[in-house]
Amino acid sequence: MERRQRRVFPESFKREAVDRVASSGLSAGTVAVELGLHETVLRRWVSEFGQQATGTSRRPTTQAAAPSPADLAAEVARLRRENGQLRMERDILQKAALIFGAAAR
Repeated sequence: MERRQRRVFPESFKREAVDRVASSGLSAGTVAVELGLHETVLRRWVSEFGQQATGTSRRPTTQAAAPSPADLAAEVARLRRENGQLRMERDILQKAALIFGAAAR
């Protein structure tokens, strides 16, 4: 049985491959096939170089920070005022429609 020669890639190639995964939106498996690599090799590079570049994990935070309770209470109060104003305007328009509708007959 013949052993395969281990391929050695320069660091610049590894970084470009990791950048392609990060910037293209493609999966590591898809990029690995495009580059002729095994998926696990590319995933290892992503974990190594991704953590070195950012200092954190490679997955970005996708959730926004939760608003504070004071902000939520202020937003609720604003929406209630706006809702009251809109109801009043709707009622005025309904009464006006009844008045002008009766005058047209």
